[in-house]
Amino acid sequence: MNILLPVDGSALSVHEVRFALRLVEEGLRAEFVLANVQEPATFFEVVTAREPELIEHAAREAGRDMLHEPTRLLQQAGVPFDSEVLSGDPVQAMLDLIGTHDIDLVVMGTRALGWIREALEGSTSRRLLQYSPVPVLLVKPPVADDEP
Repeated sequence: MNILLPVDGSALSVHEVRFALRLVEEGLRAEFVLANVQEPATFFEVVTAREPELIEHAAREAGRDMLHEPTRLLQQAGVPFDSEVLSGDPVQAMLDLIGTHDIDLVVMGTRALGWIREALEGSTSRRLLQYSPVPVLLVKPPVADDEP
Protein backbone atom coordinates (compact mmCIF):
# COMPACT_ATOMS: atom_id res chain seq x y z
CA MET A 1 0.00 0.00 0.00
CA ASN A 2 1.33 3.43 -0.95
CA ILE A 3 0.59 6.08 1.67
CA LEU A 4 0.98 9.83 1.22
CA LEU A 5 2.13 11.66 4.35
CA PRO A 6 1.86 15.45 3.92
CA VAL A 7 4.05 17.16 6.52
CA ASP A 8 4.56 20.80 7.44
CA GLY A 9 7.32 20.64 10.03
CA SER A 10 4.94 20.93 12.96
CA ALA A 11 4.79 18.62 15.96
CA LEU A 12 1.35 17.59 14.75
CA SER A 13 2.67 16.36 11.41
CA VAL A 14 5.32 14.32 13.25
CA HIS A 15 2.47 12.85 15.32
CA GLU A 16 0.78 11.83 12.04
CA VAL A 17 3.94 10.10 10.83
CA ARG A 18 4.18 8.21 14.12
CA PHE A 19 0.53 7.17 13.70
CA ALA A 20 1.24 5.83 10.20
CA LEU A 21 4.23 3.92 11.55
CA ARG A 22 1.97 2.34 14.17
CA LEU A 23 -0.11 0.96 11.30
CA VAL A 24 3.05 -0.68 9.96
CA GLU A 25 3.91 -2.04 13.41
CA GLU A 26 0.42 -3.60 13.48
CA GLY A 27 1.15 -5.45 10.24
CA LEU A 28 0.22 -3.11 7.39
CA ARG A 29 2.69 -3.45 4.53
CA ALA A 30 3.24 0.08 3.28
CA GLU A 31 5.55 2.39 1.45
CA PHE A 32 5.36 6.11 2.08
CA VAL A 33 5.65 9.37 0.20
CA LEU A 34 6.58 12.27 2.47
CA ALA A 35 5.47 15.54 0.97
CA ASN A 36 5.86 19.17 1.88
CA VAL A 37 4.14 21.87 -0.16
CA GLN A 38 5.61 25.34 -0.05
CA GLU A 39 3.61 28.45 -0.86
CA PRO A 40 4.67 29.88 -4.22
CA ALA A 41 6.42 33.22 -4.28
CA THR A 42 4.11 36.21 -4.32
CA PHE A 43 3.98 38.47 -7.34
CA PHE A 44 5.74 41.17 -5.31
CA GLU A 45 8.55 38.78 -4.35
CA VAL A 46 9.07 37.71 -7.95
CA VAL A 47 9.03 41.26 -9.29
CA THR A 48 11.36 42.70 -6.65
CA ALA A 49 13.79 39.80 -6.40
CA ARG A 50 17.13 40.38 -8.02
CA GLU A 51 17.56 36.65 -8.39
CA PRO A 52 14.13 34.92 -8.47
CA GLU A 53 15.77 31.49 -8.44
CA LEU A 54 16.98 32.25 -4.89
CA ILE A 55 13.36 32.45 -3.72
CA GLU A 56 12.67 29.02 -5.22
CA HIS A 57 15.87 27.64 -3.70
CA ALA A 58 14.95 28.99 -0.24
CA ALA A 59 11.49 27.41 -0.49
CA ARG A 60 12.98 24.02 -1.45
CA GLU A 61 15.44 24.22 1.44
CA ALA A 62 12.66 25.14 3.89
CA GLY A 63 10.65 22.17 2.64
CA ARG A 64 13.61 19.80 3.02
CA ASP A 65 14.13 21.09 6.54
CA MET A 66 10.49 20.31 7.37
CA LEU A 67 11.02 16.74 6.13
CA HIS A 68 14.00 16.17 8.42
CA GLU A 69 12.28 14.64 11.49
CA PRO A 70 9.73 12.56 9.52
CA THR A 71 12.59 11.26 7.36
CA ARG A 72 14.53 10.27 10.46
CA LEU A 73 11.51 8.42 11.86
CA LEU A 74 10.89 6.49 8.64
CA GLN A 75 14.57 5.61 8.27
CA GLN A 76 14.70 4.45 11.87
CA ALA A 77 11.64 2.24 11.27
CA GLY A 78 13.25 0.79 8.15
CA VAL A 79 10.26 1.42 5.90
CA PRO A 80 10.63 2.37 2.24
CA PHE A 81 9.75 5.95 1.32
CA ASP A 82 10.21 8.74 -1.18
CA SER A 83 10.08 12.42 -0.40
CA GLU A 84 8.89 15.41 -2.38
CA VAL A 85 9.06 19.17 -1.87
CA LEU A 86 6.58 20.98 -4.06
CA SER A 87 5.33 24.50 -4.53
CA GLY A 88 1.76 25.62 -5.10
CA ASP A 89 -1.71 24.94 -3.80
CA PRO A 90 -1.41 22.15 -1.19
CA VAL A 91 -4.55 20.29 -2.29
CA GLN A 92 -3.66 20.34 -5.98
CA ALA A 93 -0.09 19.29 -5.20
CA MET A 94 -1.33 16.32 -3.16
CA LEU A 95 -3.81 15.35 -5.87
CA ASP A 96 -0.92 15.36 -8.35
CA LEU A 97 1.16 13.17 -6.02
CA ILE A 98 -1.74 10.74 -5.60
CA GLY A 99 -1.65 10.19 -9.36
CA THR A 100 2.10 10.14 -9.94
CA HIS A 101 2.90 7.84 -7.01
CA ASP A 102 -0.12 5.52 -7.26
CA ILE A 103 -1.16 6.49 -3.73
CA ASP A 104 -3.74 4.25 -2.04
CA LEU A 105 -4.28 6.30 1.14
CA VAL A 106 -3.52 9.76 2.52
CA VAL A 107 -2.77 10.09 6.24
CA MET A 108 -2.92 13.68 7.43
CA GLY A 109 -3.97 15.74 10.39
CA THR A 110 -6.67 18.23 11.08
CA ARG A 111 -5.96 21.77 12.14
CA ALA A 112 -8.18 23.77 14.46
CA LEU A 113 -8.76 26.81 12.25
CA GLY A 114 -11.85 28.01 14.04
CA TRP A 115 -15.22 28.01 12.38
CA ILE A 116 -14.97 31.52 10.88
CA ARG A 117 -11.63 30.97 9.21
CA GLU A 118 -12.62 27.51 8.00
CA ALA A 119 -15.87 28.88 6.57
CA LEU A 120 -13.98 31.58 4.68
CA GLU A 121 -10.93 29.61 3.55
CA GLY A 122 -11.82 25.97 3.93
CA SER A 123 -9.29 23.64 5.44
CA THR A 124 -6.77 21.71 3.41
CA SER A 125 -7.97 18.43 4.91
CA ARG A 126 -11.61 19.21 4.12
CA ARG A 127 -10.78 20.19 0.54
CA LEU A 128 -8.67 17.06 0.06
CA LEU A 129 -11.49 14.91 1.44
CA GLN A 130 -13.77 16.46 -1.15
CA TYR A 131 -11.51 15.96 -4.17
CA SER A 132 -9.32 12.96 -3.38
CA PRO A 133 -9.87 9.83 -5.48
CA VAL A 134 -8.45 7.73 -2.60
CA PRO A 135 -9.38 7.47 1.10
CA VAL A 136 -8.09 10.19 3.41
CA LEU A 137 -7.44 9.19 7.03
CA LEU A 138 -7.58 12.21 9.33
CA VAL A 139 -5.48 11.92 12.48
CA LYS A 140 -6.69 13.97 15.42
CA PRO A 141 -4.13 15.89 17.46
CA PRO A 142 -2.96 14.13 20.60
CA VAL A 143 -5.00 14.98 23.66
CA ALA A 144 -3.05 16.87 26.32
CA ASP A 145 -2.92 15.14 29.71
CA ASP A 146 -4.87 17.97 31.37
CA GLU A 147 -7.76 17.96 28.84
CA PRO A 148 -11.01 16.05 29.53
